[in-house]
Amino acid sequence: MGNGGRSGLQQGEGDVGGGGATPTAASASCQYRCIECNQEAKELYRDYNHGVLKITICKSCQKPVDKYIEYDPVIILINAILCKAQAYRHILFNTQINIHGKLCIFCLLCEAYLRWWQLQDSNQNTAPDDLIRYAKEWDFYRMFAIAALEQTAYFIGIFTFLWVERPMTAKKKPNFILLLKALLLSSYGKLLLIPAVIWEHDYTSVCLKLIKVFVLTSNFQAIRVTLNINRKLSFLAVLSGLLLESIMVYFFQSMEWDVGSDYAIFKSQDF
Repeated sequence: MGNGGRSGLQQGEGDVGGGGATPTAASASCQYRCIECNQEAKELYRDYNHGVLKITICKSCQKPVDKYIEYDPVIILINAILCKAQAYRHILFNTQINIHGKLCIFCLLCEAYLRWWQLQDSNQNTAPDDLIRYAKEWDFYRMFAIAALEQTAYFIGIFTFLWVERPMTAKKKPNFILLLKALLLSSYGKLLLIPAVIWEHDYTSVCLKLIKVFVLTSNFQAIRVTLNINRKLSFLAVLSGLLLESIMVYFFQSMEWDVGSDYAIFKSQDF
């Protein structure tokens, strides 16, 4: 079994009592989820004598609670890229990942660099004056702030829609903290912006649009899996986020603040 699939999943382990394989009692709190039916589970597997593991079977669907604990991390990543709901449930509910903030900052830096690069590409002023270099540095900071504000508007649009429709989304109060973490993790597709810039070619604009579609699809799946809602509500939530984000982009354009990115312009053309 790959170590990556078992990291952070030690609560469901058991001990050996006497000569037989007698697992210990499971934890009282149900902190895991079945990746097939989304039902809560007390444990993912039990560790018997000599390192023999037995995956827990879900009492609801009679399938393994989380088959991915036996999978290599690369296989899990591929399944997540394919936007499989089971892979998303494994990552969001059954693993301990605390890179949400770092990933968010890095994605914003990637987007800010893309905007800054396109802005400098449109201004071919090569004067070596220190003031020019200082202005270019502050252009990057400005692009980062604009990207952060647009992403914030996108998240606010999603949360606002889900808050208004909360009687339809779940029987209990939605966990918006978990949803925010899921949205940040599912935005990892923005990391592809840098290779799209480095390997510049005639189809860069098309690549940026495809990256945007991939990020939106990942966000859609993250919302559906986290809140266990239907595809229609997830789609409307993403649409609401895009609407508010497009309003923010239009505001920046009306203020004559060059957002400096085909990626951002694509956002404003969604509606």
